[in-house]
Amino acid sequence: MRKEIAFIIPYPIGLAPSQRFRFEQYSNFLEESYKLSFFPFLTKNDFKLLYQPRKYFYKSWIIVKGFLKRLILMFQLRGYSIVFIHREASPIGPPIFEWIIHKILKKKIIYDFDDAIWLKNTSTSNRLISTIKRHSKVSSICKWSSLVMCGNHFLMDYAKKYTKNVIYLPTTIDTVNVHNQVKNQVEGITTIGWTGTHSTIKYLYDIESLLVKLQNQINFRFVVISNKDPFFKDLKYEYKSWIKETEINDLLQFDIGIMPLLNDEWANGKCGFKALQYMSLGIPCVISPVGVNIKIIQNGFNGFLVENENEWKGKLTALIKSKELRTTIGLAGKETVLNNYSVKSTKNLYLTCFNQVING
Repeated sequence: MRKEIAFIIPYPIGLAPSQRFRFEQYSNFLEESYKLSFFPFLTKNDFKLLYQPRKYFYKSWIIVKGFLKRLILMFQLRGYSIVFIHREASPIGPPIFEWIIHKILKKKIIYDFDDAIWLKNTSTSNRLISTIKRHSKVSSICKWSSLVMCGNHFLMDYAKKYTKNVIYLPTTIDTVNVHNQVKNQVEGITTIGWTGTHSTIKYLYDIESLLVKLQNQINFRFVVISNKDPFFKDLKYEYKSWIKETEINDLLQFDIGIMPLLNDEWANGKCGFKALQYMSLGIPCVISPVGVNIKIIQNGFNGFLVENENEWKGKLTALIKSKELRTTIGLAGKETVLNNYSVKSTKNLYLTCFNQVING
């Protein structure tokens, strides 16, 4: 009889990038050996509503409802061999459910996170939740876990303060079934693009003025794919709502992908996902040299690292003007993903982690 793994996760399956590219794409491989059950805190409708402005009554009900589901779940976990927790069992309060799972139910926990979630990172859309979050609980969950999976070494350094059982598992791309195409660079108007969620749009605002200046100097198209329109004041842009079914075709409109970041603690916890998405499709990227980005990118070979306005403008201009440069950098980026940041290259390590925890 196959052993069972309970996945306690924040979001519904198939919608959140952190889940899709941290563990969902390994489900088929895990199901060859184990029976998997997924327990999201939010329903699909809750997920859509929670990050909209205002609607505080409904948001409060969403939290209460999710909390009650977690209480019921505690009585359903006895038959599971492992409990996998992504980020946290509940977005509010202390780690009550993690404590029950470890101390009372005596379950082995695999804990996975891909952001510096022990830090406060409040946006206008999540301010209600942030006021009642307990960011410090991350350290306790690390202590109680049989294994902690981290998306970069900055996160690992934090987890190692509380446990020795830490492993680096990069955020990876499914280059076989999803990101399995290559951008065909052609002559004509070049498209620069950015993709991300509402929580990272703030980094685009930081470079809006330099993009406006660049638009005044050279002709290019700018496209944003997100779950929220950035409503730029001066930048000429096109907004596309993120849709899972059209995600790859939408990304393939980009000739160049960008990933601006601020060099702060929160950004250092990022796992380079945007860059990896661009690179996996052969789209050359221009990104900030923050955190794991400096490990992913060999500057000038498989992408460009830029720190100031002159570097941003210089590298973007060079790529806009040269189809050959875009092609060369893009193909080198794709090769990097295939060798180091793909599901195929990481699958065996991922499965080994689960096997060791279950059999250990």
